[in-house]
Amino acid sequence: MSGTWLPLVVLSISLIAAPLIFATAERRVVLRTTINLCAAVLKLGLVGYLAWQVAFEGARYAWRWPMAAGFDLVLQVDPLALLFLSLSAGLWLLTTIYAIGYLEDGPHRSRFFGFFSLCVAATTGIALAGNLFTFLVFYELLTLATYPLVVHRQTPEALRGGRIYLAYTVTGGVLLLVGTVWLGSAAGSLDFVTAGNPALASVDHITLIAIFALLVAGLGVKAALFPAHGWLPQAMVAPAPVSALLHAVAVVKAGAFGIIRVVDEVFGIALTVKLGLALPLAGLAAFTIIYGSLQALRQDDLKRRLAYSTVSQVSYIVLGAALFSPLALIGALMHLVHQGLMKITLFMCAGNIAEAVHLHKVSELDGIGRRLPWTMAAFTIASLAMIGVPPLAGFVSKWYLAAGGIDDQSAWVVLILLASSGLNALYLLPILHRAWFKVPTAATMVAASGRLEIKWTLLAPPLMTAALVIGVGLFANAPFSPLSWARLIATVEIPQFPDGLIR
Repeated sequence: MSGTWLPLVVLSISLIAAPLIFATAERRVVLRTTINLCAAVLKLGLVGYLAWQVAFEGARYAWRWPMAAGFDLVLQVDPLALLFLSLSAGLWLLTTIYAIGYLEDGPHRSRFFGFFSLCVAATTGIALAGNLFTFLVFYELLTLATYPLVVHRQTPEALRGGRIYLAYTVTGGVLLLVGTVWLGSAAGSLDFVTAGNPALASVDHITLIAIFALLVAGLGVKAALFPAHGWLPQAMVAPAPVSALLHAVAVVKAGAFGIIRVVDEVFGIALTVKLGLALPLAGLAAFTIIYGSLQALRQDDLKRRLAYSTVSQVSYIVLGAALFSPLALIGALMHLVHQGLMKITLFMCAGNIAEAVHLHKVSELDGIGRRLPWTMAAFTIASLAMIGVPPLAGFVSKWYLAAGGIDDQSAWVVLILLASSGLNALYLLPILHRAWFKVPTAATMVAASGRLEIKWTLLAPPLMTAALVIGVGLFANAPFSPLSWARLIATVEIPQFPDGLIR
């Protein structure tokens, strides 16, 4: 097989699985499960092969389909694409296993898993997009694929949450469309280019500033940047696997990943700083970090507390991308992966609590650690990592972000990170205290299934992601770790800095 076709093959796995799942009868559980798992395993294996080829053979793959002048559909495999693609493929497999167990007795499973597969296909297209036009196509497909997942239960609350989600994301998509078309007409090129597209040199600065504002505003909706974050807590009416997907792999990460592409490969960080755009973007990210944490403190509903936590944590990625420092970029790229591992663990555990004892509020969780010890052990690991306790995943990415702030002569970044970690502790540690040290209530100990803990299909995925949260921190310098991969990307994306600074 020609390497040129490999990006299309990776994308096609999910696209082919989706109609097969839609066509599967509800009663054909084994067939539907087989299609789901085979597609996920096949995709993960192919992504692993591509990562090996890119890291050790220096390979690059690209597939282009000319559609109209200046608007080609381009899929490419490069280190930045593979970072997001690896996260998507790995967590798709684990979330699929979790969703199979979670929806075992639920209705409309073929519809759910069909859109689930389309959602992953859209995320794959976003990761592999070689230009802004291709990114836009799959960015909008992601909106269409995730809406049915948000409203899956068809309750009034779910339909209301879906309407809010659609209103926000469609508006963001329109802003991104206008910015993309304007950039294409002004510069004549929409390609993602290392360190920035040179075609922008011919565009006047006022136009570039306006285009940058449109692009970041459109992407900031899905990234849940203030004030476009309101859809995220409302979307928590979705089933737990969908919440995990929205927060860890798909929607919010697509927005943050898009901002990295725009800053580093459309404008380039040097031009972004020259235009005076980097500091306002970093300031908005910093405000969102603190705002999201303060809002999380006020939430008694567990999933809403975790949702506002995501509003805060995803902005770490935007903050790192807006600083003129390779260390900050490394921290941002690492946090893209680390936050996904931590947050998917937390949402899966929240889903286990709801499934096992039908509890949804933090104030109801007294002694839940005795009823669900392994679930709460995974929740505890992810919570401590979110706070930034060494040597877990969150500590490593926060360390590099802080170092990047100092490197950029922006010491205020360190203060933001310290304040955020303190707020993280304030809204997460009370949950752990209730779970492990409070006397269990009758509601906490009621077993929906008559057994301790939860079935293995719901327990194994969060335990595996919790183990990864530990592993990527302890073995941060290992080959193929998020840190090693982020270093590889940073040396390419910010070539003005010597390799010696990428430490």
